[in-house]
Amino acid sequence: MLYRIVAHKQLSDNVFQIDVDAPLVARARKAGQFVIVSSDAASGERIPLTVAGADPEAGTIRLIFQRVGKTTAAMADIPVGGALGYVAGPLGRPTHIEKFGTVVCVGGGIGNAPLLAIATAMKEAGNRVITILGARTQELVILEDEFAGLSDDIIVVTDDGSHGRKALVTEPLKEICSRDPRPNLAVVIGPTIMMKFCCEVTKQFEVPTQVSLNTIMVDGTGMCGGCRVEVGGKTKFVCVDGPEFDGHQVNFDQMMRRMTAYKELEKREMEQYQKHRCKIGLK
Repeated sequence: MLYRIVAHKQLSDNVFQIDVDAPLVARARKAGQFVIVSSDAASGERIPLTVAGADPEAGTIRLIFQRVGKTTAAMADIPVGGALGYVAGPLGRPTHIEKFGTVVCVGGGIGNAPLLAIATAMKEAGNRVITILGARTQELVILEDEFAGLSDDIIVVTDDGSHGRKALVTEPLKEICSRDPRPNLAVVIGPTIMMKFCCEVTKQFEVPTQVSLNTIMVDGTGMCGGCRVEVGGKTKFVCVDGPEFDGHQVNFDQMMRRMTAYKELEKREMEQYQKHRCKIGLK
C-alpha cells in the first residue's frame, strides 16, 4: 500500500509540512500519538513522527519534519502525487486531556509541530492556554499564526532577538511560573536540552510538567528496545509507555547520550544521499 502525499509545503529552510493519504490513521489518531514512516517501503529507514493534525473526512494526516538526515531529506524531495512507502500508526499513548485550568505550552523549533495538536485539544477542553514558542532565529519559528489563533496569550522568543523577545524559552516560563496563582500544568516539547532546562524551572515552582520524547525508534511496538529511557529510576520504552512522561522524572542526560549513538552513520548516509541528489539533478 502506498501513502500518497496530497499537499507539500516548506515552512522554513529545512522544515517541511506534508499531508498524507492515510484514512485509517486519520480516523483513529488522538493528540500526542505518532506514526512510524519510511520514504521507501523496500529499504528505507523507519522514523517516528508525531501527527501534527488530521482530517478524518478527507482521510489525511499532517506531518511536519525537519530535514536533518537521509530519510527526512528523501521525504522532503517527494512531490505532491508521490508517496511514502510506509506509514504505521497511530502509536503511543494519547495525551491525557482534561480541564486543568491554566496550561503553559512550550515549544522549541520543530517541537511546535507535535505541540500544536496538544494545545488545540487543551483549549477545546476549556483550559486557558499560554503558549511560549522559541527558536534560534525568526526564520525557524513555525506555526506561530496557528498558535496565536488558539492561545489566550502567546510569547515568542528567539536566541538572536530577530523576532519577539531576545531570550530562551526558560525566561518567560520562569516568569509565568512565578505568578500567583501558578499554572496548573506545563507541556514542553522541543530539543532534549531545552526540555531538560524547562523542567528544572517548573520543578522549582512545583508545576506538573509533561514532555514528549522523540528518541531513536525502529519498530514502535516495544520490541527493539532502541527507544528506552530512564524515568523515575525505571526503564521505560517511549513507543509504548510514552511518548509523554513526567518531565521531572526523566533522565535527560542519559537520553542525550543515547541520541548520539548513530551520529557517524547518519552523517555518512546523508553525504551519500546528497551525492545521489546531485546525480539526478536535484539542487
